[in-house]
Amino acid sequence: MSNRTLFSGRMKMADMIATNYDLILMLPRFGIPLGFGDKSVREVCREHGVAENFFLTVCNIYTFDDYRPDADERVGIDSRMVVEHLRASHRYYIDERLPHLQHHLDHIAEKAGQQSATILKKYFADYCREVRDHVRREEKNLTELLEGTGTGISDRYQKSHDNIKDKLSDLTQIIYKYIPGERLNEEMMELVFDILQLSRDLEKHAEIEELMLAPAEDYDLSERELEVLELVAQGLSSKEIAGRLKIAVNTVNTHRKSITRKTGIKSVAGLAVYAMLKKN
Repeated sequence: MSNRTLFSGRMKMADMIATNYDLILMLPRFGIPLGFGDKSVREVCREHGVAENFFLTVCNIYTFDDYRPDADERVGIDSRMVVEHLRASHRYYIDERLPHLQHHLDHIAEKAGQQSATILKKYFADYCREVRDHVRREEKNLTELLEGTGTGISDRYQKSHDNIKDKLSDLTQIIYKYIPGERLNEEMMELVFDILQLSRDLEKHAEIEELMLAPAEDYDLSERELEVLELVAQGLSSKEIAGRLKIAVNTVNTHRKSITRKTGIKSVAGLAVYAMLKKN
């Protein structure tokens, strides 16, 4: 991606938000309130004591799918900044988004009938418990990282993120395919959009962990990534790969992004050549 397309400190904060409205949800995690008028990103960051380069890095990751911060963009960003942001995101998920989804889901479940209500509530309760367990494990890992007893975010955390995102995706399928929505159509659509927004947020959250906290030397492809790479090299689509490996399409796409990050190769043709070289 050309750097001309990336956000910069000279941009007006309002113009950056207009490019990606999801960034509004990012501002409280940095302690930035609305009402910044025509101030630039740099001015707003200075006013609220926010590290401009890290703020821009996060906003670029959340907005541009193929963006990867280079060494110059990471200058001055230490692990404590990243950990503070990740913990703010955890609080947002646990204290705000999950209760918000629960409120909508409870209302929909009650109108859908007793049996459907019981099933939906149990599914979401199990999901919330899994998210909280994941956050506890991640918080422990982040604490160890800051104390110098940890080594960063490893592949096992990506697998856990994948599982959480897949279950959210399943919930959207259940809601708009199998729950009657004649009387609750508007609320069901709102819930689906909220779930999709959270799913994308979780995906970007995982990318920040990988890009900013993964050990610098950890660029070997995992066993699953090698499997995905071989099928990509054969010309299979993400959907076909998902069917072959019996995993979700979102999980395949996550592995493909990780392969690109680790190898620096984006095109299918380039990955095919890389796969052949790996075999030799």
